Formats: sequence, structure tokens, C-alpha cells
Amino acid sequence: MKLRAVIILMMILVMAWWVAPGCERAAGKDTAKNAGGAPKTAMVIPDTAQIPKDKFGEEVRYGRQLLLNTAYYIGPDGVAGHYLGNKMNCTNCHQDAGTKPYSFNLLASHDNYPQYRAREGKILTLAERVNNCIMHPHNGRPLPLDSREMVAILSYLKWINGFVQKGSNFEGRQNLVVGLPVAAASPERGEKIFMESCASCHGKDGAGQLNAEKTTYVYPPLWGMQAYQPGSSMHRIIKMARWLKANMPYNKVALGKPFLTDEQALDVAAFINNDAIHQRPRPKSFEYPEAMLKPIDYDRGPFSDSFSVAQHKYGPFQPIIEWRKAKGMPVDY
Repeated sequence: MKLRAVIILMMILVMAWWVAPGCERAAGKDTAKNAGGAPKTAMVIPDTAQIPKDKFGEEVRYGRQLLLNTAYYIGPDGVAGHYLGNKMNCTNCHQDAGTKPYSFNLLASHDNYPQYRAREGKILTLAERVNNCIMHPHNGRPLPLDSREMVAILSYLKWINGFVQKGSNFEGRQNLVVGLPVAAASPERGEKIFMESCASCHGKDGAGQLNAEKTTYVYPPLWGMQAYQPGSSMHRIIKMARWLKANMPYNKVALGKPFLTDEQALDVAAFINNDAIHQRPRPKSFEYPEAMLKPIDYDRGPFSDSFSVAQHKYGPFQPIIEWRKAKGMPVDY
């Protein structure tokens, strides 16, 4: 009887092991592998109805509002302080308050920090990373680390992080990948696409559209003194193209179904970030203290290779990638 009991127990364990993956699939898991071999799970969209109705929940709700209406609360005329140098909102890039897939998604940010950041050349806490965005894209000054606003933002990021399994590679965690053509991105081609598909919202002058109260933007500026600084993520051609591919034009694109081709996204990014014709705020310093750790599409030297500033900005990027790989150097973009 003892032997029979052992056999039955083993059969139960085997069945449990066999059935578990099927349960994951029934729950919406995607067991396909990504290029790196890690299992990729389905998209995750937090349910705001689940925000707790307690003191912590109050701060979570305020933190979410800060991402959605950043300028109203802490902009140049903010009701809770004047920390931003422009009237853009965090959700202009981190859409749906950081929860939209393929849009600089923030769901896992609370798990990801502290982490080493090559741009600053040091390990940053999540609070420091929040201030990094306030100082660069928003051209502002840092929030006090103990301010209600910082605590609320961190509380919100912790809450949305609770919807994803630690270390999981959920769909939409990263922006969409763009293929890199053999030719450089073209600001000239990008200008034509911009005027056809983007200017109606962002303006032919790239200045965006303010709301009726002039407190924030309905459509944010893409260049000019009220736009993001050089050195911001959106100022890098590949980085911006990956975001554009997934999210723009907003009235022609669907989730996971781009309207722009990879080449078109790169060309539009090249036009928007063409500093020869578009003015934007000047940062106090350009970072990346270690040249070897600069992304390949970062356009400020010195570089750890012999490629020109123009090629680092517009491409073609494949020769830079191949050169770095041959030297055993990191490749980031």
C-alpha cells in the first residue's frame, strides 16, 4: 500500500507540473520567447478601480494625477510648486500615466531601481530618476526628495508595479523595435511626413498646442525653447523612432499596429531632432562620462570610435554596431 501511495503521489505531481503551463495560458500568459530567450507574458493594464481606499491609496491617486497633469501641479504656474521649466506633462511620453504598452512603460520601474545609469555615470535611486526627467525633458529643477509630490509619484509607481510579476518580460514593457536601414535617416524625407501627418496637431513650427487655459499642452511642443533638451531620450533618433512607431500619428495607429514604417519613423525623428534648423533649450552639461557607454545614437562626442557626429546622430548605424561588437564593446540604443 505504501508503494502504491507513493506512485499515486508522483502521478499527481507530474499532472500538476503538466497542467500548470496550460493554466498560465488560460490566464492570458503568452509562452512565446523573445529574442533573448526569456518568456514573454501578455500586456498588463492596471485597473485603477483597485487603488486602495486608504491613506496610501490617496497618495497613489495623487501620484497618478501628477503624471497626467504635471504642469498643473508643479509647472511654471503650478498649484503645488514651480518645478518644471515648461508646461509638458509626464504622460506626453509615458502615455496613460506610464501604463500604456510600448510608450516608455513604467510598470516595472519600481523594481528596476536603484540601477546604474550610464548617462550620469553612477547608480541612481528611483527618486533621482524621477528628478532626472524633471530636469531634462521638463527643463526644471529637482523635487525635494521628501516632498509630498515625490512621495506620491513613488507611491504610484510602486502600486502599478504590483500588477507585474517581478522580473517578467511582459509585452509592451519596451518600445517597439525598429529595423535599421543601410542608409542614414533623412530629415528631408522626415519633414514631408511630418507636414502630412503631424503638423495638424503639433504645428508646422513644432510649438504644439496649449489648452484654452494656457496651463498645459493638448499636443506638446517638439522643438523650440518649451520642448525637451538635447540629451533627453527623445532627442536620440533610434529611441524616438521606436516610440513614434508605436504611438504616432495617434489617430492612425493602433496598439501594436504601427502606421509608420521603420524608415519613416527614423526619418521623422531625424527631422524633429535636426538641431541645425530647430532650436531647443541648452543643457548645462552633456553627460555620459564614459565614452564607451554612450548609446550609438547619442550625438555628442567624444566617442570611443572613429565614426562622425553626423553618423552617430542619423546613421547608418549598422557599421557602428558591427565595429563595437568586433571590439567587444557594449551596444546600446
